[in-house]
Amino acid sequence: MAATSTTRGNTREEQVIAAARATRDAMTGLEVELLLHAVAWVELHPGDQVDTSVEWGMRDLEIAGDGAPTIDEGAVAEFALAIGHSTDSGRRYLGDAVELAHRLPRIWKRVLSGEVAVWKARRIAQATMSLPPEGAAAVDKALYFVARRCSYAEIDRQVEKARKEHDPVETERRRVEAAEKRHVKTHLGAMTYDGLVPITAMADVPDAVAFEDYVATEAAGMDPAIPLQVRRSMVLGMLGGRHGDAPGEGSAPGVMVFVHTRPGRAMAEVDNTRSTTTVEQVRDWCTRAGTKVTVRPVIDLAEEIATDAYTPTDRMVEQVKLRHPECPFPGCHRPSRPGAKAKRRKKTPEGAANEQQQEHGSDLDHRQEWPKGKTVSSNLFPPCRGHHRLKTFTDWTYTYDPATGFTWTSPLGYTYTDPGPRTDPSSDPSSPRHSG
Repeated sequence: MAATSTTRGNTREEQVIAAARATRDAMTGLEVELLLHAVAWVELHPGDQVDTSVEWGMRDLEIAGDGAPTIDEGAVAEFALAIGHSTDSGRRYLGDAVELAHRLPRIWKRVLSGEVAVWKARRIAQATMSLPPEGAAAVDKALYFVARRCSYAEIDRQVEKARKEHDPVETERRRVEAAEKRHVKTHLGAMTYDGLVPITAMADVPDAVAFEDYVATEAAGMDPAIPLQVRRSMVLGMLGGRHGDAPGEGSAPGVMVFVHTRPGRAMAEVDNTRSTTTVEQVRDWCTRAGTKVTVRPVIDLAEEIATDAYTPTDRMVEQVKLRHPECPFPGCHRPSRPGAKAKRRKKTPEGAANEQQQEHGSDLDHRQEWPKGKTVSSNLFPPCRGHHRLKTFTDWTYTYDPATGFTWTSPLGYTYTDPGPRTDPSSDPSSPRHSG
């Protein structure tokens, strides 16, 4: 939108507006420049055809749609941290830039000229990555002229139109998937301070009737002094028995809730939800009929535990993951403990890998490689699988200082220090923790 001004005197208001306009123009130019740097970085680190069979070594990553360049996985973290992003976020940024430059040339040209905002162009790129090249080209042609002002709804409409025309098989698969609305979702991240977690579900009629019959039957046999709805909710905990067991005859619920308490603290820490609850609530959980309670010995986080073997003992693993509840790589929030909830989790092309990481928790890494580096508490840290591979197969290294946290050094020699969330014995006199 063009702007005009009168020939009035150079007032303070006009100075401020002129400076604001200049700043906006400069910011737009810098955003475009950063996208160009992203494309250049991918070109400097080209990947080969993606091989999904590689389980442990570094991989080549497909970060944009079909036909766009791939990238060497080991190069992503360097660029991501350089622009202030986590590795996952940086990978998405690189993918958006490549999608625009290689599959949406008309929109890309308008981005470079400053006619389309970078954020809008990235939104279009993210929507077209699942399309075949012909479909992306159709969206590029349909939207390049109106991209500056088109709505999200229009973007989605053009993408789906292109999908129907150029990828009918995927269109049908998505239609069938969308029609399947059955689900069960446990919202651990929404746990209340008193230990309540919402659960939502959608089931077909036969399953819903069978579930209702089971819940009603089990609730009817429980203490009538307990409100009916509370009894019904308690029945959910009985569903963890072995498949095929008769109601009420199964094994104890096959789930472990990790709870940590400290002397003098009114709240207890729940690993599974990464939140806190009251000690009274924990006591209530422990006194429920059928609940198995395991009280483990106090783990002294300051103790130096050692073994002559390469593989750490179970006690060492527990101690290290209590010290460092998240991956130590800057910006990574994947939890160390299996089943724990990550701080920020979004749907990404790497979603399956993220889910797998949730199941097994983090790896345990010898910062100084074994056998030169001994298997002792001070030499063990819990990076997630991706950043463990990065440290093992590239020139990324790290050091740890209890006072400042982790300092990672990139292959190009840049350093990044991130204290990260941790329970360090040097910073907390009550560091010994009970777990159960």
